[in-house]
Amino acid sequence: METRAGDPGAFAQFDLSRVDSPAFVVDAARLRANLRVLADIGERSGAKVLAALKAFSMWSTAPIVGEYLDGVCTSGLWEARLASEFYDGEIATYCAAYKAEDLAEILRLSDHVIFNSPAQIERFWPQIEEARARGEAFDIGLRINPLHPEGEVPKYDPSAPHSRLGFPIDQLTEEHVELVDGFHFHNLCEQDFEPLQRTWDKVFDYFEPFFGQFNWINIGGGHHVTRADYQVDELVQFLIDMAEDTGAQVYIEPGEAVALDAGILVGTVLDVGWNGMPVAVVDISATCHMPDVIEAPYRPAMLGELPHDVEVDEGEGGAVRLGGPSCLAGDVIGDYCFPVPVEPGLRFAFCDQAHYSMVKTTTFNGVPLPSIWLWDSETDALECVRRFDYEDFRGRLS
Repeated sequence: METRAGDPGAFAQFDLSRVDSPAFVVDAARLRANLRVLADIGERSGAKVLAALKAFSMWSTAPIVGEYLDGVCTSGLWEARLASEFYDGEIATYCAAYKAEDLAEILRLSDHVIFNSPAQIERFWPQIEEARARGEAFDIGLRINPLHPEGEVPKYDPSAPHSRLGFPIDQLTEEHVELVDGFHFHNLCEQDFEPLQRTWDKVFDYFEPFFGQFNWINIGGGHHVTRADYQVDELVQFLIDMAEDTGAQVYIEPGEAVALDAGILVGTVLDVGWNGMPVAVVDISATCHMPDVIEAPYRPAMLGELPHDVEVDEGEGGAVRLGGPSCLAGDVIGDYCFPVPVEPGLRFAFCDQAHYSMVKTTTFNGVPLPSIWLWDSETDALECVRRFDYEDFRGRLS
């Protein structure tokens, strides 16, 4: 999987020795810049913009997010709790399948509760009615599956054959529409405008008979709208047209776009050897700290890396294979060309690691979690938001 992110931005001038290793460092100035783009889209189009916590839930930045966006979307009870505790605005919750014991609190915390199938809505209807009888106000939504694959990698594509995500659009009936206040679909991953247009063209005819019968439509996330080459004006007009066609309030849920290129992951070389090529063990683990490197898979950009075809002086630079400290043989990040000799103690950083990497970290093998730092490239203010220790590892076990 290729990513078009990795712009170093202000991090090109950041002194990596100022923070722990390993450490996530998020640039508040870049975060605000991304949020300004998203807020502008909302203001110009009339759409409401929600931040997807599944991608970036660094809640110490919630006050910044709240300055620009209309709320957040969550993926279940714990994210809904986090949203209610720290974030401003609306809360939209979608889960592929709710547990009965969680639903009452989700209904209480959320403004929109989106179900994966009409069968779930019908099964939980008594709980929904009980919550409304208590005076709780929330909308019920249904996620549909567009049945239109657009993903580069099938396992990341919600419209892949036999996908569990969303109710197949070709099965939608009047009876289903009467159950809900709105509809949700999410069909993209790190993509620009044209895949969204193609998806809407696919589902338009299915939805058209019901235009005017639902209050909102949520087109999910995966929109790379804060990337420099994204077709923002086309998206704005699309959102305006969608609202006019459907008669509904339009929502969009960017996740990655909120924190795109806003964070780095700083690491240190621990040891260097030779096994047919230079091999370095570092304190960043692909499996523990950047699991998408293995799962997607993809190759993260390195801050200051030389192109592989650039000639370097003997003993300086050249391709080095980087791997983590865990015992997993596949804990390999990739091959990188450093501009300086690779020796123990050398600091380096991977770009665009604020989203998804931070929320997916684990302590497999007892590998320590990276600390979390907030930097403002405009003021140079630097703050350690959180450090993790042995107790955090022990507390996950019993």
